[in-house]
Amino acid sequence: MSKDYYKILGVSKGANKEEIKKAYKTLAKKYHPDLNPNNKEAEHKFKEINEAVSILADDQKRERYDQYGTADEQQFSGFDFSEHMRGGDFFSGFDSIFDQIFGGRRHASRGADLVHEIEVSLEDIAESTEQTLQLNKLDRCKECNGQGGERTRCSACNGTGAQVRTQRTPFGVFQTTTACRTCNGTASSLKKACPTCEGEGRVRIKKELSIKIPAGVEEGTQLRVRGEGVAGEQGSSPGDLFIVIHVKKHPIFERDGQNIILDAPISFTQAVLGDEIEVPTIKGKALLKIPPHTQNNTLFRMRDKGLNSSHGTGDQLVRVHVKVPERISKKEKELIEQLQGLENEKPQSIFRRFFT
Repeated sequence: MSKDYYKILGVSKGANKEEIKKAYKTLAKKYHPDLNPNNKEAEHKFKEINEAVSILADDQKRERYDQYGTADEQQFSGFDFSEHMRGGDFFSGFDSIFDQIFGGRRHASRGADLVHEIEVSLEDIAESTEQTLQLNKLDRCKECNGQGGERTRCSACNGTGAQVRTQRTPFGVFQTTTACRTCNGTASSLKKACPTCEGEGRVRIKKELSIKIPAGVEEGTQLRVRGEGVAGEQGSSPGDLFIVIHVKKHPIFERDGQNIILDAPISFTQAVLGDEIEVPTIKGKALLKIPPHTQNNTLFRMRDKGLNSSHGTGDQLVRVHVKVPERISKKEKELIEQLQGLENEKPQSIFRRFFT
């Protein structure tokens, strides 16, 4: 008994190719063996819908099927969908497979992506900022709108972009569809070249592009600007521009996420008596209070003096180092000796008893 291929795909007898294609894609995703491992029923269903679409997607086979109500394998040898859709990314394979079934037309290639690297400083990314890029790229020719000039339907394939080859074998009639060699599958040929792009459809241009750099961006971050890559063939969509951001090392600041770390020297008297010192921050200068009796390597936090970002604002951490002067005057030496004398009058270190 003949199978009802329309019922298998869930379409009416008057369904057009687009409706058949849509129905097949939905069912193939549902019953694909890769998504239903060890499910014999799904595997059988997948084979059935592949058999159905190989008949209904081909005008000649569909006409014979509608007329005779049969789909004998020797009479109808079709495209083996199951072999092409297994073991790979079957979702991305739908369009290329249907191009072969529905005429083999090759779509013009999308433009290539571009990569542009830029360097920014910590000051640049303390807040969101903009940078101007200089691009040198192939862009769509405005004179011919990327078509390369005046085009005409390809006479070799009659505008289908495909060539069909039928071969009889002892196992039946095999039919293959390939891209037309004359037009390379584009369905049209160039009749008169555009004088601006000389038939290429693309021209090289220099372009300035303003890019917004987010505040607090990390090293190696990639920003994507859609449509700013290389123009596609025959007016097809352009590629994208990817901007790779490199953050330059700062001479005095160290970065820790959104926080900024600064090493600041202070004198012995400032550490002992306390003071208020001026320190640089990523956003300008600020005052930091040093309390009396501050120890070496003490870390002070200056809130909201770090980098801004979508997660908030970081802090600046100031690590103080008590600096010993390399040279002192005679007067300073006398005063230090007096201080030493005072220190000798104080109780001895608790460690002294271990060495006596």
